[in-house]
Amino acid sequence: MIGVIGSEGGCAEWVFPAAPDAVRTARSLVRRTLDEWRLAHVGDIAALLVSELVTNALRHATGPIGVRLVCPRDGADGVLLVEVSDPLPDLPRERVAHPDDEDGRGLRLVASVASRWGTRPGEAGKTVWFELAVPR
Repeated sequence: MIGVIGSEGGCAEWVFPAAPDAVRTARSLVRRTLDEWRLAHVGDIAALLVSELVTNALRHATGPIGVRLVCPRDGADGVLLVEVSDPLPDLPRERVAHPDDEDGRGLRLVASVASRWGTRPGEAGKTVWFELAVPR
């Protein structure tokens, strides 16, 4: 991990090098943070989707990968926002994977599980984000 940007006030951010262990580390930090926020009930699915997006970033980008979690307000039903950023400006596209394809299913998985998802260009790269409903 390159560094922790912050982890207070219902928001946690990390930056990882474009290295294979970034996926495992990001997954672990997401689970741990959601457990600390008493949101363990969405920890597994959030970690799975983060794994998919960080893996996509690793496959296509060479620079640092950012992961950001934004927690819903305490005591209320809400939405967990998860963002994965990388320095590659090309926005990803959902595609149909054939049965024998080794890749191409990550964004379809995100689209089918998340309540909403999308992409946005940044000053240097892009962000892929998703939201998960968080009942209390």
